[in-house]
Amino acid sequence: MAILRFDALKETLRRAPVKIKEKERRSDLFGRNVFNQKAMRQHLTKDSFEGLKNAIDKGEKIDRSLAESISAGMKEWAISKGATHYTHWFQPLTGSTAEKHDAFFETVDDGSAMEKFSGSQLVQQEPDASSLPNGGIRNTFEARGYTAWDPSSPAFVWGPTLCIPTIFVSYTGEALDYKTPLLRSVSALDKAATDVAKYFDKKVNKVITTLGWEQEYFLVDSALASTRPDLMMSGRTLLGHSPAKGQQLDDHYFGSIPSRVLNYMRDLERECMLLGIPVKTRHNEVAPNQFELAPIFEEVNLAVDHNSLLMHVMDKIAERHHFKVLFHEKPFQGVNGSGKHNNWSLATDTGSNLLSPGKTPMKNMQFLTFFINTIKAFYENEELIRATIASASNDHRLGANEAPPAVMSVFIGSQLTKVLDELEKVTNGKLSPEEKTELKLNVVGKIPEILLDNTDRNRTSPFAFTGNKFELRAVGSTANCADPMTVLNAIVAKQLIEFKKEVDGLISKDKKMKKDDAIFNVLREYIKSSNKIRFEGDGYGDAWEKEAEKRGLSNYRTTPEALKPKISKKAIDLFGELNIMNETEIKARYEIEIEDYSKHIQIEGRVLGDIARNHIIPTAIKYQNVLIKNVKGLKEIYGTNFKDQAKQQMNIIEAISNHIEKINEEVEQMIEERKKANVMEDPTEKAFAYCNKVKPYFDDIRYHCDKLELLVDNEIWPLTKYRELLFTK
Repeated sequence: MAILRFDALKETLRRAPVKIKEKERRSDLFGRNVFNQKAMRQHLTKDSFEGLKNAIDKGEKIDRSLAESISAGMKEWAISKGATHYTHWFQPLTGSTAEKHDAFFETVDDGSAMEKFSGSQLVQQEPDASSLPNGGIRNTFEARGYTAWDPSSPAFVWGPTLCIPTIFVSYTGEALDYKTPLLRSVSALDKAATDVAKYFDKKVNKVITTLGWEQEYFLVDSALASTRPDLMMSGRTLLGHSPAKGQQLDDHYFGSIPSRVLNYMRDLERECMLLGIPVKTRHNEVAPNQFELAPIFEEVNLAVDHNSLLMHVMDKIAERHHFKVLFHEKPFQGVNGSGKHNNWSLATDTGSNLLSPGKTPMKNMQFLTFFINTIKAFYENEELIRATIASASNDHRLGANEAPPAVMSVFIGSQLTKVLDELEKVTNGKLSPEEKTELKLNVVGKIPEILLDNTDRNRTSPFAFTGNKFELRAVGSTANCADPMTVLNAIVAKQLIEFKKEVDGLISKDKKMKKDDAIFNVLREYIKSSNKIRFEGDGYGDAWEKEAEKRGLSNYRTTPEALKPKISKKAIDLFGELNIMNETEIKARYEIEIEDYSKHIQIEGRVLGDIARNHIIPTAIKYQNVLIKNVKGLKEIYGTNFKDQAKQQMNIIEAISNHIEKINEEVEQMIEERKKANVMEDPTEKAFAYCNKVKPYFDDIRYHCDKLELLVDNEIWPLTKYRELLFTK
């Protein structure tokens, strides 16, 4: 292994940046490999184009006869782009994408062949889905799962394949993917938000949920990564002593991008342009060899598809540049991990951002309505939000002395806090003319000015308002954005429905309250009832945790704890009422996620035990034997006085023996606890056993292995070290 390590280092140091040719403008490249409106106009009949456009814009069903025409046009377009196959591209509950390729090829009776792609093949397929996660919805031998075309996300050509974004459902109709509940939540939020938006603008007929994700990631040379079994098998380093220099100088953040990395980014961005992924920002992140890219905002369903596609494309482009992309939330101990900040907002079909104030008091009232309702929704469902970002890998970020903490809170900045404080003082019932004037001119009317200079940011807040959007910072870098966005859409939709009921109740004949008075009255109560979730301070440390406990906020530090609210009656009622998921779908997802947690910890435990016993201990013994030989030589030279000269060597020999003994003990005990966990039939019980009984051994085993790294001769140490992984460019 030591030879492999040094060979990999030599190979890495010889690497030159892969040459990239950028001759075309990005605006010319953008969407070239996407079946967008431009391509549709060129390859579809007028009726087919209008039918597909109505399906995209209005959610109307596509007639089967039109599907035949659309599939023919799509096929010709795809073949012109070099495609030989097509696939229904979907997002099962594995956390990655899935696809089964079929050729545009069929034989005919006269022995010849032709390219064929029918409407039925476009609209629906039946992949063998027996091995994909289903959470007990189907038996393994019942392989039927159906993929159905999602016209709202355009088809694209990637390599030689036409990829058609689809939903994935079981034979009995339950969702087996991330996209189906997301689409249902988008529909629920559209209706609820449109109904409320009409208070302020009768012309609003549709509300679009938008998302701008920020993808953080690490890059390490592929040769170096291949020398680390833990990186290859679990996505993170289970061992490794921190280097003398990490991120403490903050010199990597926003620094000059290394040449090899920059060419990787340029190559990646070109592929993104072709695929219609509107990436715009790139920069060095805080930790060494950590980077970030971010796109322009898009409609949430398309944004989720683009992020899932991007992660796949990043891996493929990395191969060209001899890199391995690390998406794990915490691949290296001692430096910052990676997140996927989800910037969420709402926009109307009239061109208004509902979370952005305007030039009139009415626009600002609209802003306050959606702003306060979102905070209220987050407060009422903070446990569910925490559940939707829970995973074995994200546990290393949340509550682990890194932004953000495991306690859910909302940051809005000091200026907006003052605005809400003023609104909280509104009189109960009808407002006097003086109060209305004061509110509209001095409170509501001044919101645009306040936000213009409001540059407050809080890295420790899981959910922060950043001017015209909310940023859910707690999402992990490996996550599919659909899950947290589905929950956020659902809780806000539910809250807006409740808000409209309360406002309409105050406006009714009995209450006889004017609309403005009614809205102010309801918002005042929401501000009062949800102020516990608002926190402007530093989310690090015990002080906030103690304060959060006083406020009655949850603090789930581990995934098995955090996932429980997903199957609560409150969650089941919420999703059922909005027709997003039924009880079967909800419980199936919980079972998949709780089992996924156990499997991740199980794999890490196996890999750690293997490396510790088969790589670390033999290397330590080898070096110990060298020292023993040295001590024997000193004894031959110095006789009975040899101990004075061999004192340090003997201390190291003893230290190595102690660490070896501890490693063996800890690995044995970990294996025994793993055996106990493996025979548990209840998935939740098993997850808690892996969390509380198996996982605690990881840090102890690591401690002794990392101490050996400092003692053993660098020339024979088998694992590529942190300083090499993080600082070899």
